[in-house]
Amino acid sequence: MIATRTPLGSLSVSPLSLGGNVFGWTADEAESFAVLDAYVAGGGNFIDTADAYSAWVPGNSGGESETVIGNWLASRGNRSDVVIATKVGAHPDLKGLSAGTIKSAVDASLARLRTDYIDLYYTHYDDESVEVAEILTALDDLVRAGKVREIAASNISAKRLEESLTFSAREGLARYVALQPHYNLVSRDTYEGDLAAVAARHGVAAVPYYGLARGFLTGKYRPGTVVESARSEGAAKYLSTDRGLRVLESLDTVAAAHGAEIATIALAWLAARPTVAAPITSARTVAQLPALLAVGDIELTEAETTLLNDASA
Repeated sequence: MIATRTPLGSLSVSPLSLGGNVFGWTADEAESFAVLDAYVAGGGNFIDTADAYSAWVPGNSGGESETVIGNWLASRGNRSDVVIATKVGAHPDLKGLSAGTIKSAVDASLARLRTDYIDLYYTHYDDESVEVAEILTALDDLVRAGKVREIAASNISAKRLEESLTFSAREGLARYVALQPHYNLVSRDTYEGDLAAVAARHGVAAVPYYGLARGFLTGKYRPGTVVESARSEGAAKYLSTDRGLRVLESLDTVAAAHGAEIATIALAWLAARPTVAAPITSARTVAQLPALLAVGDIELTEAETTLLNDASA
């Protein structure tokens, strides 16, 4: 059970964030409620979603995940006990980051989430057609209005992140307290380097997505196996790389030493990386949660960390 909390601006979050992309997609409302209940019962409090989830599913229009989470919050009466993160900029009807789009999108998200405030509000994808001044001023307006507590960025370049943080500091506006990069043992260059350096320099916390590489880092994808999953194509591609195979072998070794699941070790490595506050991963069923929640119980040795670093280099 997760007992620790990590500061994220004015927020306090568990070291594992529960991804809500599956809610209203591969998990129906009843399954989603069961996962959310089990996650909170296991000590988690940090739930991640987006207004675009899950517009890619035939018959869906976006906002399904927020609606499920909103219904759960209303039925459980636990809004003040959890940290809700959602995102703006990728909903089919509200794309981009113009001030008008941001202000329309936040009201739609608040309605679906059945709440009057969002704890952490991300720009989902940077929109370089809009000046950072317009984006940050609009987000600051939401903070001042009490609709948003903290702001963050996802899928942004090091240059634009630096520019955004500098603007906020100069103008005395709300600043990004978190960054959501694509980052895991088989995708290190998507964060490490310039982007991580900017985050470290400014004290911005990383909340990585694809923490388990679409399921590859659970260990269920092996040469010669077939996995029935909506994400299998994205995960299985790592089997064709030398690095993917090296990472699996090293995870097997470390997991055996700890008597732990491979997924737990992969997340423990990620959680211990510089600047990382909490990796994000989703669970379609309650049975998948224990391995994820155990991340707070694992402390890797220096030798184990070096083994994983070398395998994933």
